[in-house]
Amino acid sequence: MKINWGTGIVIAIVLFMSFILYFVIKVQSNSKYDNELVVEEYYKHDARFDEEMIRAQNAQDLAEKPIITNTIEGITIVFPDAFVPSKIKGKVSLYRPSNKKFDFEIPISISNPSLLIPKSNLVGGQWDLNMEWQYEGKKYLSKKTIYIN
Repeated sequence: MKINWGTGIVIAIVLFMSFILYFVIKVQSNSKYDNELVVEEYYKHDARFDEEMIRAQNAQDLAEKPIITNTIEGITIVFPDAFVPSKIKGKVSLYRPSNKKFDFEIPISISNPSLLIPKSNLVGGQWDLNMEWQYEGKKYLSKKTIYIN
């Protein structure tokens, strides 16, 4: 059987479409390629964006900022000496961009100026840390991306 140009082009287009369709089905069915939202209620979160920016600016305006470091023991957050540790209230949220199942929150309730998040709670890779806290009625927001080995 002799194949002319028209038939060859149609066969090439069908093979190309099959190739693309195969990868679309593979990505949609394999849990390794999950496309999860970082925030569940995205629009509600977006509506409070102005408030979030004010809290982030409050944290940026501090003369002495909390220091967030990655240590051998885990993630250490050290508050400046200007703050009385027992008056600091809030929470530390850790988000794992690649897998929502590992996300968790830790309340800030400390008696000394440092807070340790143990490495045993953290899987290796990228973590987005959001620290929402308040001191004497003023609200603050600190964000940092940390990589755990």
